[in-house]
This record gives sequence, structure tokens and C-alpha cells, in this order.
Amino acid sequence: MDSVSTLILGIALIVIMLGMGLSLVPSDFKRIFVKPKAIVLGLINQLIFLPLIGFLLASILPLEPAIAIGIMILAACPGGPTSNLISHLAKADVALSVSLTALSSFITILTIPFIVNFALVEFASEGKIVPLDIPDTIKKILMITVIPVGVGMLVRHYYSNFAERMAKPVRIASGALLALIIIGLVIKQKDVFVDYFQQAGLVALLLNVITMALGYFSAKLFKLNILQARSISIESGIQNGTLAITVAAVLLENESYAIAPAVYSLIMFGTGGVLIYMALRKDKQSNM
Repeated sequence: MDSVSTLILGIALIVIMLGMGLSLVPSDFKRIFVKPKAIVLGLINQLIFLPLIGFLLASILPLEPAIAIGIMILAACPGGPTSNLISHLAKADVALSVSLTALSSFITILTIPFIVNFALVEFASEGKIVPLDIPDTIKKILMITVIPVGVGMLVRHYYSNFAERMAKPVRIASGALLALIIIGLVIKQKDVFVDYFQQAGLVALLLNVITMALGYFSAKLFKLNILQARSISIESGIQNGTLAITVAAVLLENESYAIAPAVYSLIMFGTGGVLIYMALRKDKQSNM
């Protein structure tokens, strides 16, 4: 990946994580003690079942190694700020969604390198394995995720009015940058993109739909309310695609690994829209 693309990708991720920080307050991290069942269930779905389902799909379906590794990179990543927006539009438990996004973003700093290394060993062609340096990777992910979130939280604490005014522009900017990244990947990988999209489209859709369904029905199984179930469903299935693309294209220096996260990022907006429609329709019927 050239230096300009790397710079744009880094800026995009920093803007997204800064925007997340602008929406966080310390009480979001205390919520695990207030609503432990919902938080713990959401984290189990996201940190354990999501990678397991990703691995099963990558193992069962006939995928190119690059697509299988890309799916595992994506499954290792936390929920993204997009999940908070979808939770808001679907009238879910936004506080729970924000808390899960924040907590999973911190925890996955430690888990991403191990899951990605496992995927490289499992799916990469022999002789093409470039394992991640785990301590160095943890440090890099820390720098591009936690530090911007921390800066955003400081701004929110000391300049709350400014943070509220900036929330919408930052969301728009992060969405525009993600679109720019995906377009750039399509152009650079145009010779193989159609073939990769045909493979990645199905597995990305299955991963998204299965994890969202698991999140919803597991929440109902544990007798959480409908708003919590919606949030856990969204957090289980809407991942930080920009971080996944960064890990693939910058840390692993292999843009073909970024195709599956890019395809997933497109699909999740479609399924997220369907979920919003279904939630609002159900609420309307309940109020009639």
C-alpha cells in the first residue's frame, strides 16, 4: 500500500475513533457493574461467538485464502461507531450499544493479534505466512484506536457543547472517508475484485445475518428486554470495517485481505437498514 493510501486510511480510522470518544463519558465504562448481564452477554457474542462463526464459515465455504483471512480479521475486530448510529435509528438501547462498542474496542487490542495470527497459520498458503509481531501490533492498535478515543473523551469532558456540535460532522466525515477507502480498494484490486466479491459477498452476508440473529435470540433467551436485544443484535453483527481494513492493508501489508472487510462494510448498511425498518414497524404496530 502506498504512503498516501496508508495516510488516508490512518486518518479515517483516527477520525472514526475520535468521533467515538466524543460520544463517550466515564459512566459508559461503569455500566458493566450496573447492567452486567446485558454487557457480558454482548461481549461474549462479539468476542467469542463472532470469531468462532467466522472461522466455521471460512472453513466450510470454498474461499480463496485471502478472503478467509479477511473474514477472520473482520471477526476479530470490535463493533464500530456505525452500530451506535443504527441502534439510535432502530430505537434500541443506545447506552448499552455505546458501552459495548467502547469495551470491545479496548479488549480487542489484545485479542486481534492472536486471532489474526491463527488465521494466517490456518488459511495462508505455505511459505506466504507473515505473522504479526504481537507486542508491536498491540502498540500500533493502541495508538490508532485508544489514543483518539481518549482525546475525544477529554474534549467531551472539558468542551461538551463543542463535542455535541462536532458529533454529526465527524460521523459524516468518517462515513465519507470509509467510502473513499472502499472505492480506492476496488480500483486497486479491479482485476480480481469481481471474483473476490462473488466469494466474499456470500460469506460476509452469512456472517452478518447469523451473528445478528444470534445476538437477538440469545438476548431473548436470557430474558433481556426488546431494546437490549436489538442493541446486542446490532453490536454482534456490525463491525469496525475500517479497523479491519487497516489491519489488513497497513499492518499485514496485503490489500487482498481487505476485500472481505470492504464488502462486509457495504453489506452491513443494507442489513442494518432492514433491521431499522423492522424495529420501527414493530414499534408502530405495538402502539396501534
